[in-house]
Amino acid sequence: MMTRCSILSMAGAVMMLCGGFSADARGALPSSPAVPILVVERIPQVDEEAPNFLLRDSEGFNVTLDQFRGKVVLLNFWATWCGPCKIEMPAMERLYRSFSRKDFEILAVSTDAQGAAVTRPFQREVGFTFPVLHDADFRIGLQYGARQLPMTFLIDRKGIIRNRIPGARDWSAPAGKRLVESLLQGS
Repeated sequence: MMTRCSILSMAGAVMMLCGGFSADARGALPSSPAVPILVVERIPQVDEEAPNFLLRDSEGFNVTLDQFRGKVVLLNFWATWCGPCKIEMPAMERLYRSFSRKDFEILAVSTDAQGAAVTRPFQREVGFTFPVLHDADFRIGLQYGARQLPMTFLIDRKGIIRNRIPGARDWSAPAGKRLVESLLQGS
């Protein structure tokens, strides 16, 4: 279980990597406005409700997780610069095409700071058709405790997290399909 201190440390590291703040040679911070730090009180666990979120898709439309209540959702955190993420995408597309949109959805949450400018060309190049959402500041990724990429959460029709899967997976393999099928049949 991740402590509040480690979450704050991780948030600070993300801010430093993304240029969230800097100091001059004397160690003084610049006078620009402060960058807010997200404090996550508690990371959701398996068998708990998945936190709702609001993100924009590649076309600029707002999307919430709650819009998909009643469907099984594969929520995947990824980035275009992540090698294992790139390898996983074609298998996710095969999985996506093997189930009805009425029952199953994939939400691929990109953590790329450049947003749709880098995800749209990648999506066209790879040829996947599932929705891409943008979490450029990694706010939702931190909320879910996605400490590595890719990180996948399988969410049942009632909005409960049923699986948390770190790392890449061959989603088109029988084991990946069975995970989704068990959630489709179980609720």
